[in-house]
Amino acid sequence: MQLRSALQQGLKTLLAHHVPSAELAAELLLMHALGCDRGYLHAHPEAEIPPESLERYFRMIEERSTGKPTQYITGHQEFWGLDFEVTPDVLIPRPETEHVVERVLELAAREGHGKDCPLRVVDVGTGSGCIALALAREFRKAEIYATDISEPTLVVARANARRLGMADRVTFLECDLLEYFLDPRTARQGGGEGYVNSFDFVVSNPPYVGRDELDSVQREVREFEPRLAWGGLEQGDEVYRRLLPQALQVLRPGGFVVVEIGYNMAERVSRLFGEGWSDLEVRPDLAGIPRVVSARKKRP
Repeated sequence: MQLRSALQQGLKTLLAHHVPSAELAAELLLMHALGCDRGYLHAHPEAEIPPESLERYFRMIEERSTGKPTQYITGHQEFWGLDFEVTPDVLIPRPETEHVVERVLELAAREGHGKDCPLRVVDVGTGSGCIALALAREFRKAEIYATDISEPTLVVARANARRLGMADRVTFLECDLLEYFLDPRTARQGGGEGYVNSFDFVVSNPPYVGRDELDSVQREVREFEPRLAWGGLEQGDEVYRRLLPQALQVLRPGGFVVVEIGYNMAERVSRLFGEGWSDLEVRPDLAGIPRVVSARKKRP
């Protein structure tokens, strides 16, 4: 079968099952089956597909028709120009989460911190490791930590660090939020007075979908991505309520917290910042939806 015909047949199947962005999925899966790029697909529409590749392609089309995300089928997703391996143990990195990285870069530049500045950063709920590793790429001398409550998730994150040649740049820790840095048994390992008042940035893309919003969550997320990573909480803001007081303890005076929020959470999350914070800002994504909240820990 020729490339053109295979694409048309794959697209027809995906459309029949109401798969979103069906044309893109059909192309990505064929590219994965053939090990080629999009340019090759469009430049060689009459090329014959080897039988084994064709069989693999239509098998993946059937998988995608069940709602399984393309990224879990191919095992890959790009983020910040880096290729990340993804499995059902981790949330698939989204383009809007890149705004968290952008905000950190903007705030660091505002403070006069260049890319060789020895910043201390912690990414809370790291998932695939995408935020932590993107920041490691940008800040070459930063001391970066990444926490997650799930060990299977950390297996994926560590594998990504190795693949990207940054295994020695990020320290991955299994713990709930920032508890490792606040535990007296481990805090003294941070040097000096420990980790308290020592971080320049606390960043996070926490779970924020409340139970009353579950029905509005896309099928691909609801049925295939780990709920621990995206929500199903009672209200949706529970993690922020726990994280912000902890961040206030580990940040140095003048340090920043930068978090991703859900489309309808700007007001709720902003209200959680109390007396210890200043310079609260809410930034939108490219669609104009409030997406990132940042604030500075007040100086004495």
